Amino acid sequence: MMVFRSKTLFAARALLTATLLGVCATTLAQSAPPEPLSAFPQSLLAVKTQSGKVVNFKIWEADTPRREEQGMMFVREMDIHTGMLFMFPENQPVSMWMKNTYVSLDLLFLDAQGKINYIAASATPQSEAIIGPKKTPEYAVLELKGGACEQFGIKIGDRVIHSKFKNAR
Repeated sequence: MMVFRSKTLFAARALLTATLLGVCATTLAQSAPPEPLSAFPQSLLAVKTQSGKVVNFKIWEADTPRREEQGMMFVREMDIHTGMLFMFPENQPVSMWMKNTYVSLDLLFLDAQGKINYIAASATPQSEAIIGPKKTPEYAVLELKGGACEQFGIKIGDRVIHSKFKNAR
């Protein structure tokens, strides 16, 4: 009986240690400093409105899970002609939030051809409210400075032109 208790105690201690190490690793990963946007890949992107107007943007690409998680968090200011592109090639419902995001953003939800299906205009900074269309599968999300869609006349049905979309030429 004594051996059984020792093995049980050892197993319990091992499980507790593994759990604590996992919690510590997760806490450290969450507290890691944000990656500077200058390290993100950058590219040019255009939005072509239905009226024929073309608006150009310099964007950062959230090309890894860590960069997707960080997004525009901790950014304190941004130019009206900048943004961030998130790609979701599995084409599934996508939702976002504004946790730790200090600037208002316009979030444009896009299909595989770059067509804008949904716009969440001027999202509230630091809000944890879920943002996005309810059940529509999305291929990408483009975040622009809050108010950019209104300023440039960007609307649902307009097209984003970028090499990541099937409309690229």
